[in-house]
Amino acid sequence: MSTKLKLLKTLEENRENYLSGEVLASTMNVSRSAIWKAIKSLKEEGYEIESTTNKGYRLKSESDLMSAEGIQPWLSPTNQELELIVYKTIGSTNQEAKKLALEGAKTGTVIIAEEQTQGRGRMGRSFYSPPKSGVYLSLVLRPEVAAQDAVLLTTGASVGVCRAIKKVTGIETQIKWVNDIYRGDRKIVGILTEAVTNFENGQFEFVIIGIGLNFKQPEAALPKELEDIVGTLFNEKPDALTRNRLAAEMINEVLSICEDLTNRDFLAEYKTHSMVLGKQIKVFRNNEWEVATALDISDEGGLMIKNQFGQIETLNTGEISIRKLE
Repeated sequence: MSTKLKLLKTLEENRENYLSGEVLASTMNVSRSAIWKAIKSLKEEGYEIESTTNKGYRLKSESDLMSAEGIQPWLSPTNQELELIVYKTIGSTNQEAKKLALEGAKTGTVIIAEEQTQGRGRMGRSFYSPPKSGVYLSLVLRPEVAAQDAVLLTTGASVGVCRAIKKVTGIETQIKWVNDIYRGDRKIVGILTEAVTNFENGQFEFVIIGIGLNFKQPEAALPKELEDIVGTLFNEKPDALTRNRLAAEMINEVLSICEDLTNRDFLAEYKTHSMVLGKQIKVFRNNEWEVATALDISDEGGLMIKNQFGQIETLNTGEISIRKLE
């Protein structure tokens, strides 16, 4: 690891404290000049670093750039060795994750971006991913589950994200089946699960779970078509919280659920977060809208409904889109 990255990791781990150049140089076994050059380089990359005479250096509370060094200290002990690959700008973290998975990337590999220029959502939609305002990451998984259990990965990821948000911020969120997370009446998280399946045994070769979270208001105005739909977790970033901290907890919680789907206790949690159960909804299929009532979540994560003919059926991910009736 370079001096600059070692320094960034040290500053991230000690955000509340000033660290003198002398202490940093001694700890990292480099010269004071090397520390100064690394500080200068980090500032040029956009990190906001306080430099105070007789005290030293520390990251300002408003400094909030995505980095592996900022995420790693907050990962659980079992996740400390995960490979974290961070980009300043990328087309799509899911696309990059798929590429790496095809090249043999290990389960638990995480792709993170400060900005996506071609962020993707479900059903071919785009996901608006401006810089300095969101958490955009994709996880590579190689779960030993059958392809028909794909919906469980998506429901599990949704619960994991809700858990992470609650743990780090105290904010309660709701899930619109199957994988959109809302705060109030505004969507703040989208999850896109993509998989490559072995047709001989019906098992997954790999699964990519992409998560896009709107952390705070972007610097530029939202596109017109999103103004009445999209929300953010915060209007402004709280001083004591960084996107790296929340990203780490999202990784911790999603992996804890999705790496062991034999334990389906999370489905009960999913139901408590549901914003559609017990309500009339509209289901889109066969190119038209149908009115139905959302009844329950099945043991496989499907949405159980009473359709317009009074019949009970279970809907599976990838087939439908639902909206609450106006």
